[in-house]
Amino acid sequence: MPAAPKTNPVSVGDFFGQHAGKLGLELVAGRRGLQRLIREPTVNRPGLALTDFYSYFAPKRVQVFGGAELSYLQGLPAKIRIERLQRFLDTTIPCLVVARHAAVPRDIIRLAGKAGIPVFRTPMITMKFINAATIALEADFAPRRSEHGSMVDILGVGTLIRGASGIGKSECVLSLLERGYSLVSDDITRFRAFEGRELIGSSAELTRFHMEVRGIGIINVAAIFGVRSIRTEKSLDLVVTLKDWQEMEDIDRHGLQRQFYKILGISIPHVIIPVRMGRDLGHLVEVAALDHKLKSHGIDSALEFNERLIRMMETKT
Repeated sequence: MPAAPKTNPVSVGDFFGQHAGKLGLELVAGRRGLQRLIREPTVNRPGLALTDFYSYFAPKRVQVFGGAELSYLQGLPAKIRIERLQRFLDTTIPCLVVARHAAVPRDIIRLAGKAGIPVFRTPMITMKFINAATIALEADFAPRRSEHGSMVDILGVGTLIRGASGIGKSECVLSLLERGYSLVSDDITRFRAFEGRELIGSSAELTRFHMEVRGIGIINVAAIFGVRSIRTEKSLDLVVTLKDWQEMEDIDRHGLQRQFYKILGISIPHVIIPVRMGRDLGHLVEVAALDHKLKSHGIDSALEFNERLIRMMETKT
């Protein structure tokens, strides 16, 4: 069984910069610790740790204090409260978030600032913050890979169009945009794998909304074809490879044997289309995507035809 793609930790600073708006995060203390690393894509509520029980503590995660943790700390004698907080902050936690827009106790601000541990505050209630932050972290930790090829959304079928340089990918994509479909990325597509079962494709921020067309140059797709011609990201459903007709030793004429293309350990249905003068590549890719959509609903035209042929042969014999 192939090993799962490796993921890299996320810095607290990157997490704050990317998600502060939607999570309502406000930095209260510990700015010098923004380079600390979050090593697991989830959130921990350290209730038992504050009682000095660390047998099952998860120090690699974002830590969150809700109303229960703050009330418990406030009820402790000052000396014990400081001892418990000090031990908690002496662990390798990346950061601490105080939920419900509660006032952050001065002891936490002082001790966390001294330890260089970022402390944030959010107006979200504790469980909503945990859910939202976990989703954000899963996206941040998702394995990533770039593939040479352009991606188009064809009636909900995310299609990666790949092939050798000069084979006609750009002309194919332009033909699909003229038919009313949407561009996800041009030339290079970035993929993120979620839970080992789904690939999400997107483009680089710099090249988003643009295409390079030989002989014309860089074009603004949204300005020419309208805002509906652009999608910022899409799940990948089908890979289409354009290949020179003369380079193909065997051309599939019935489609009974399905092929797959693997990205980040995930197998995606794969169709190879022979390219030669006069073929309408945009139309062929469109048909391939629509046929894939039928197959995803249990309608396999090649299989149905083969079964009809077998029944006819059995009848004649």
